[in-house]
Amino acid sequence: MLTLVRLSAIFEVWICCFLDAARWVQHVWGIEVFTTSEVEAVNGTSVKLKCTFSSTQPVSLQTVTVSWDFRSITSKSTERMFYYQEDPYPPEKGIFKGHVKWSGDIMRKDASITLNDVLPTFNGTYICQVVNPPDAHGSTGETILRVVNKETLSEISLLAAIVGGSCAVILVFLGIFIAVKMYRKNNNKKDIEMRLGEYRKDPTVW
Repeated sequence: MLTLVRLSAIFEVWICCFLDAARWVQHVWGIEVFTTSEVEAVNGTSVKLKCTFSSTQPVSLQTVTVSWDFRSITSKSTERMFYYQEDPYPPEKGIFKGHVKWSGDIMRKDASITLNDVLPTFNGTYICQVVNPPDAHGSTGETILRVVNKETLSEISLLAAIVGGSCAVILVFLGIFIAVKMYRKNNNKKDIEMRLGEYRKDPTVW
């Protein structure tokens, strides 16, 4: 019984050492990726999906590879939509054909891409992954893209324009009303003064 307890304790020590070593290796060789959590773009415009990274290993054009995957809002699976290894490899088929442009700079640890002429079908999650051997294990960056329809005026702007226009019309009519009233008042005052003057000049009055 005592032997079993000792073996169990030794086994637990080995497990703890293994986990600590695994964490240390991941910390040393792990690569970190940073992206914007959510981006909004107007239908038909261009949008930049930013992705930067940090690596414990020296960065060079020959060692770093970048991959971008896409997961639509209606699907749980992902598809490769861009790849970079010394040169950019945009998609040659699918919904992203002709829409993806490399906007990064490996030497500046920038793995960004740009989507041109975005469509509603581009709504979804974009996953950026960077590998720089032996710095290969680490986090990935995700960005949610929301494509909205282009509007000349939003509902709030339209409501503000209607309210502002109505107030302006009311103020104009109020100004005209006050001006007419003052004009008539001045004319009536002048008529009274003229009549009083004529009344005083007429000798027959006395």
